[in-house]
Amino acid sequence: MRSTTALLIPIAGWLACGTAAAQTDAVPARLSLAEAVRVAEQRNPALDAARQQVLVADADTAAAKRWPNPLASVESAGYSGKSTPYGFWDRQELTIQVEQEFELGDRRRLRGEAAGAAATATRASLDNRVRQIRIEVQRVYFQLVLARLDAEQARASLAEIDQVIAVSRSRYKQGEVSGGELRRLEVERLKFSEDALQAELATRNSRSGLLALLGAPRLDQPLEPTDTLAARGGRTEGVAAPGPPEPGAASGAAALTSLALASRADIAAARQEQARAQAEVGLQRALRTPNLSVTGGYRRDFGASGLVLSVAIPLPLLDRNASGITRAEAEQRLAGSLLKEREVAVSLDVQQAFDLVDISRERVASIERDYLQKAREARDAALAAYRAGESDLLDYLDAQRAYRDVQRAYNRALFDHRLSLLQLDASVGAGAKGLLP
Repeated sequence: MRSTTALLIPIAGWLACGTAAAQTDAVPARLSLAEAVRVAEQRNPALDAARQQVLVADADTAAAKRWPNPLASVESAGYSGKSTPYGFWDRQELTIQVEQEFELGDRRRLRGEAAGAAATATRASLDNRVRQIRIEVQRVYFQLVLARLDAEQARASLAEIDQVIAVSRSRYKQGEVSGGELRRLEVERLKFSEDALQAELATRNSRSGLLALLGAPRLDQPLEPTDTLAARGGRTEGVAAPGPPEPGAASGAAALTSLALASRADIAAARQEQARAQAEVGLQRALRTPNLSVTGGYRRDFGASGLVLSVAIPLPLLDRNASGITRAEAEQRLAGSLLKEREVAVSLDVQQAFDLVDISRERVASIERDYLQKAREARDAALAAYRAGESDLLDYLDAQRAYRDVQRAYNRALFDHRLSLLQLDASVGAGAKGLLP
């Protein structure tokens, strides 16, 4: 019995430690957008891989600046092994020497500059990857907010249909409605039920997608976003409404484009790649000058001692590294072309995001001003008339469908508007400073 207890104690301790570790790794059940971004920056696997690439680039930079190792050699010649009156060291020709290669043409400095520029470009690529992960987390976060909102409204619509069905059954028993009308309403319930199930599936998929971006150990854990779809402003029908025009949109696309070209990490990476290619051209040109090898040592020649000194340098007669220089110059031109291409792409990215903010804001305002309130009032009036027996079932169902479609369009417009703000923020490269609300 004691032996069994002694065995169970460490097992229980191991399980407790494993449970504690799992709880430590778990993502909090309630998350704001800022907290979600922070967790993703700390735990996202893609960002961790990018950080390891930075360490690799730093190691390459350190290796590029080192001197080549010296070469030590020991050579014995003429040793016969026969017994002679001379000692072991005097019965052979023994040479001990050390050879050191000296790089000429300042190639070690140029190699270090090329590796350093590559490491800086890798860091800029990491910053750009962080920017991409941020916008992806923000997109999926608000996708979860939208899905939860759609699911809530789908359940509310389903509950309302159930209430109407209950009223219709009561009226059917009293002979006020026909059986066909009641059956049609019961069949119509299927569409609302399907909407609720699809909304629930979208909620679960968005939640698991966000948890994957956050590096969560379990993709089925509860997760509740605390931010709403709107950047600022009041609320309409339980949904945050948009506020006044954002300061980023007021500043103009040209100013935002200039800011993006100065601050975007992918632009910085492209410029560093251009600097690396330029340093590589200098290095390849320096390789036309051969290295110098100096050898010094000691020689014992059958009892006679002496010093050994030699200098060796390759003769650049057959290869002047023309192909290496040509390749490096082509890579330099390629880096310049890629930088220009990236600048054009960033400018287009900012302009399109800028336009999207304007259009999406107008879309939200239009739906809220011209359609949402009217659709709700029409639905409520049709429901009241149907309950009072003043209208038929088709009028109510049409009004309910119209209200549901307008509400969905409004939620999607809020979602698209919020994403447009985030996209403009990401396209400018404001990063953690947050250009927009």
